[in-house]
Amino acid sequence: MSSILTNTSAMVALQTMKSINKNMAMTQSEISTGKSISSAKDNAAIWAISKVMESDVNGFKAISDSLGLGSSTVGVARKAAETVTDLLTKMKGKIVASQEQNVDRQKIQTDISALRDQIESVTGAAQFYGLNMVKGTADVNILSSLDRDGNGGVSASQITIARQDLSADGGVYGATALTAAAYGTVGGITASGTTTAATGKTADLTFAAAAVIGDTASIEVAGNTINYTATATDSATVRAAYFVAQINALGLEGVTAANTAGVLTLSNTNAFNTVAVNAAATGTGTLVVTNVNGAVAASPTTGTIEQRAETVDFSATAGINEGDGFKVTVGTTSFNYIAGKGETMEDVAKGLKTAIDSNLPVGVTTKVTKDDAGMWQLSVDDDTGGRTLSLAATSGGTASGGLFGLNNIDVTTTEKANAALSNVETMINTAIDAAAAFGSAQGRIDTQADFVSGLTDALKAGIGSLVDADLEETSARLQALQVQQQLATQALSIANQAPQNLLSLFR
Repeated sequence: MSSILTNTSAMVALQTMKSINKNMAMTQSEISTGKSISSAKDNAAIWAISKVMESDVNGFKAISDSLGLGSSTVGVARKAAETVTDLLTKMKGKIVASQEQNVDRQKIQTDISALRDQIESVTGAAQFYGLNMVKGTADVNILSSLDRDGNGGVSASQITIARQDLSADGGVYGATALTAAAYGTVGGITASGTTTAATGKTADLTFAAAAVIGDTASIEVAGNTINYTATATDSATVRAAYFVAQINALGLEGVTAANTAGVLTLSNTNAFNTVAVNAAATGTGTLVVTNVNGAVAASPTTGTIEQRAETVDFSATAGINEGDGFKVTVGTTSFNYIAGKGETMEDVAKGLKTAIDSNLPVGVTTKVTKDDAGMWQLSVDDDTGGRTLSLAATSGGTASGGLFGLNNIDVTTTEKANAALSNVETMINTAIDAAAAFGSAQGRIDTQADFVSGLTDALKAGIGSLVDADLEETSARLQALQVQQQLATQALSIANQAPQNLLSLFR
């Protein structure tokens, strides 16, 4: 049935054309924006995901800037530490030269002072935008990542860089006392004592009775053995005198022998070396070690004469906190060292040695060692003897600088030059450790920066795969829609001609 009131064909053609025009508009939008999903109405879920990821991309751009700034800051600190290492190495060369007697130590000291001033200049200038990593102990955090969990929570990750203090500051001694058990003892017994007399430590060897023909005796001192065989009946005094003459004839450094009524006394005046003693005898003239270092001998035939220097023994188990201060008093003069962040008893022992050497009392020498039990020891020798030696500790202070003692390096005397050599070695190791730490940190930062750059590119690619239009496909669809649009126009035109055809029925 045909009707002039209702043109069904025209209605169908019109709907077709509207659909084609709608698709044409969408295709043209994809072409103009380059996106298949440009707003929430296109696909709300995908659009929301893309926007979240776009915000993360912008965050990672800020992180890249932060990592770049951090790398530059640490790079400046690393270069400063390397430069300080080089300057300290040159200073060590000057100090080594000062060990020679026939040199002008005053001129060498002038060169050392110039190197010291240059080190202070380097550490003072080693800042990037006001941040100096070679002064102080506070950690520095560098923004390194943006972490998103499965529940949508977001958190920032940071790389923590430890400052490496290369200043020469003395620090501030705290006020809260620590107990002796928390840090150590003097001589392994108490927190105080006195330095050994100049005559050193001793060991007594006693002949118990007169010897008869054929009786033998031998004494080993510092690896040298002296033997005796009685050819006639003799007294303890005779045998002691024989061993005294033989031992003294060996010319052992710091070791002497004396005879007092048949008791052979061996003395050790070596500041930092022990002397082993072994005794043996056959027959009636028994030989025993009766007294070692002022105490009853632990063994009747052997003993070790301790070094003349007294030791400050630091706890092998106690922990150290930043700001813990340690004070060694020698005679009437006290010397302080305040521990920095992450330091150990080794650092404390070496720091106190540097403190003493920086204002070296007349006749005093120092040495840092580690015993068989793993305990660090500061040995203090006093060639006058009898001075007070004590150790105390407090908390709550301000740490000494990593190059503590640098300002007091002095080579104008033989004693000070000798002390300066070991102290500058400690400083060189400190600077090397600082440069190595900064190098590792900078390498980590640069690696993270490369990762963040690659991650940002990957996120961008992922967002593109979600919302970007496939232009090849869009182009082909556009051509198809253009043909469909032309055909729809013709179909609508034909449908609109249908009522006109009805007029021919009434002619």
